[in-house]
Amino acid sequence: MAGGLRGAEAVRAGLAAFFCAFHVQAVCQDTTVTQELLKEGFHRDLLVKVELGVVGEDTGGCAVAARTRLPPGIYVDPHELASLQQQNLTKAVLVPNITDVEAPEYLATDLLVLLYMEPDPRCSCCFRAALPVHGRYHRPAEDSEEASIVLKSPEVLVCCCDNHLSAECWKSAEVEAPCSGKNIGPCQWYSIRHKPTYEELVLQIPVGLKQHSSLVCVVTLLATVLCSSLILAAVCKYGHFSLVTCSE
Repeated sequence: MAGGLRGAEAVRAGLAAFFCAFHVQAVCQDTTVTQELLKEGFHRDLLVKVELGVVGEDTGGCAVAARTRLPPGIYVDPHELASLQQQNLTKAVLVPNITDVEAPEYLATDLLVLLYMEPDPRCSCCFRAALPVHGRYHRPAEDSEEASIVLKSPEVLVCCCDNHLSAECWKSAEVEAPCSGKNIGPCQWYSIRHKPTYEELVLQIPVGLKQHSSLVCVVTLLATVLCSSLILAAVCKYGHFSLVTCSE
């Protein structure tokens, strides 16, 4: 008899755990994150779109951001970003906030970006933001004329100053950045608990070939000598020279 009671209790506990897990999965739907590279060449725009999949969660008055780590092959120009932020075209926090824009790929480091997102008027739970990114110069390659830079899908963060998000769907995140919600004071950032389907975005950067190094050096030297000669000839022909004597 006691064994039967213990078996029934185990069945009830199992059913309770099952329905609890089913309820959490039903409430906490996956968040959709998509990335797209606009324009061509070394200077691109990274467009990030987020669709929150939390059912019945009130995100009014909350700030949504995408935290992504850019590999050494690309960078964000802090001066360009500051200019865009003055025009209210974008808002982001760079870590570190000082970036060597002239460094090649093999001397650069990763860059952490917290990109604040704006609501998308076409969807009540959708947000989007664009960030200008630039490709760095790479070492010459052996046989490929392009270098591949992999951009991983960003982490979705939410900062709510007026309300709280359900602990079932969100977890606290350590983010040292201000919240762009209604209140000026500090508030807690949250990261989505159920990860979306991460897809990698690949950026192709043109690179030179090592077998062309000698040709490039010769052409560069000849072009430098030719341009220098033309400048010197123009100065000698059209320049005005005068002797200046110094007197006490």
